[in-house]
Amino acid sequence: MHTLDVLTPGGNYPIHIGRGRLDSLAQVIPADATAVAVVTNVTVSALYGPQVRAALAATGKPLHWIELADGEDTKTWQTLNQIFDALLAAALDRKAVLVALGGGVIGDMCGFAAACYMRGVRFIQVPTTLLAQVDSSVGGKTAINHPLGKNMIGAFYQPQAVEIDPAVLATLPAREISAGLAETIKYGMIADARFFDWCEANVQALRQLDETAITYAVQRSCQIKAQVVSQDERETGLRAILNFGHTFAHAIESGLGYGQWLHGEAVGCGMVLAAQLSVQVCGLDPAVAGRIRDLVAAIGCPVQAPDLGLERWFELMRVDKKTEGSHIRYVLLPQLGQATLQAVDDTLVRPLLAQKIKA
Repeated sequence: MHTLDVLTPGGNYPIHIGRGRLDSLAQVIPADATAVAVVTNVTVSALYGPQVRAALAATGKPLHWIELADGEDTKTWQTLNQIFDALLAAALDRKAVLVALGGGVIGDMCGFAAACYMRGVRFIQVPTTLLAQVDSSVGGKTAINHPLGKNMIGAFYQPQAVEIDPAVLATLPAREISAGLAETIKYGMIADARFFDWCEANVQALRQLDETAITYAVQRSCQIKAQVVSQDERETGLRAILNFGHTFAHAIESGLGYGQWLHGEAVGCGMVLAAQLSVQVCGLDPAVAGRIRDLVAAIGCPVQAPDLGLERWFELMRVDKKTEGSHIRYVLLPQLGQATLQAVDDTLVRPLLAQKIKA
């Protein structure tokens, strides 16, 4: 097992990475917990419900199972209220512990519910998708979507622990692996050029879930994110670099309708656009932008942006947490492994989108 520590003002906690973590969940349930409530979805419950129930039975705590529908389009107030309904019906108190068993949607909603229920109860992240393991389960960002913008309603709320078992990735479809790899290669682009080189060299092993390769990729991704989050928990500065490609990506997700593209697919395409914008705005070597495009394609993500209509693109991108006033701010790369946040005038972005969108 590999352990990383996340140190933030909102709480310090370990990330445990290793085979068998699903079977060891009882070890991270606090001794004073009065009950455990697992929040999951129908897909994950069918795959791992019996295993997780058996693991948590060892705590001797009352166990409650909250099973939600699957999909990005369920990340709403209505679904969040289903969690609250179940917690209240079970009369769970402030010492209850929630367990998020699933991908990014479940992790975000369970974390948001934990932040709100009785003004805050403890929760543990147990991510079951690659994207959640390398990104969304770490850092304490919790949220739901709104028709006008992705992840615009939520809270910063840190978990008690993140339990990552790479063995669960074997049940994922290839499309989900590609989506998770988009967030993985992002870390090389923004913070570690050597890791980007390594991802290029090992892309086929990663797509095939070679155990050594995928375990290292998860560890390095979590390590970079933990370092960034520890310095800037609430995204007042440095943490914004984790959103490389996301300004474009969130517009794609909102514009097409949540769930049409997976989040990682949109991020992959968004990073291609952001790299090209970096060439124009801050002098990124065009050859590096080409390498980014090629790697996004190699992991199996789209590199051609959908045609949302130019005005719709800008309307959606303005509903972004990085926007200040009317100025859309983008995470850009002066060079591979280094990221910066800056406002870019629409007149520079418009011709890029006009050229890159898929007619």
